[in-house]
Amino acid sequence: MGLHYKVVELSTVSDEEIEKALNDWTAEGWTFDSMHFAMRESSKRPSMAFLSFTRDLPEGEQG
Repeated sequence: MGLHYKVVELSTVSDEEIEKALNDWTAEGWTFDSMHFAMRESSKRPSMAFLSFTRDLPEGEQG
C-alpha cells in the first residue's frame, strides 16, 4: 500500500465552503490531514485555504 495525498484549494474561505469540502472529500474515502490559510496584508480574513487529505491505496491502484 502507498500513502497518497490530495490538496484542495478554496478561493472562497467561509465556514460553509470549508465544511462542504471536508464532507465531500471524506465521503470519497480521504482522511483530513491539515488546513492552511493564505493571508493578505490588507485584510484580517484569509484570501485562500488549502486543505490536505491522505488515504492508503492498495498496491497497483493509482490515485
